[in-house]
Amino acid sequence: MKFNDALSGTALLALAIAILVNIQGFPKIPGQNIGPAAFPGLLAILLAGCAIALIARGLRDKLAHERWITPGAWLRSWPHLRSFLVTVGCLLFYIAASTPLGFIPCSLIVLCAMFLTLRVRPVLILPVALVSTLVIHTLFYKGLRVPLPWGVLTPIAW
Repeated sequence: MKFNDALSGTALLALAIAILVNIQGFPKIPGQNIGPAAFPGLLAILLAGCAIALIARGLRDKLAHERWITPGAWLRSWPHLRSFLVTVGCLLFYIAASTPLGFIPCSLIVLCAMFLTLRVRPVLILPVALVSTLVIHTLFYKGLRVPLPWGVLTPIAW
């Protein structure tokens, strides 16, 4: 699916404005010219500049009779549409179930569902999902110190 650049630029401009509004509440550091709002503000201004360029390009293309939204060929392909829907469903499942179930069970369920959708050989699904889940959990929980939810595995948390 292709969106006209003016639509994407408008969304990015809204994001840049939201960032600029949000950083106004950041505290000032006494005795320093550069505070915690400086770099997010600079990035928001650069993002706004790029967004304005995208909007101008999109409006120019619209004058050449380009459509606002052009559906992609994948929307008419059931395997591609099914993969998209399974991905969105897995994300919604993780959002809803990660706190009560925990990261490890949710990750196993999500990976198994995605592997089944992508027609991975059944003998590989569970071992690859289990190893991937444990590697990801270790990297994030131990290495990056991200507090992943334990859920039902709280009694055996390491």
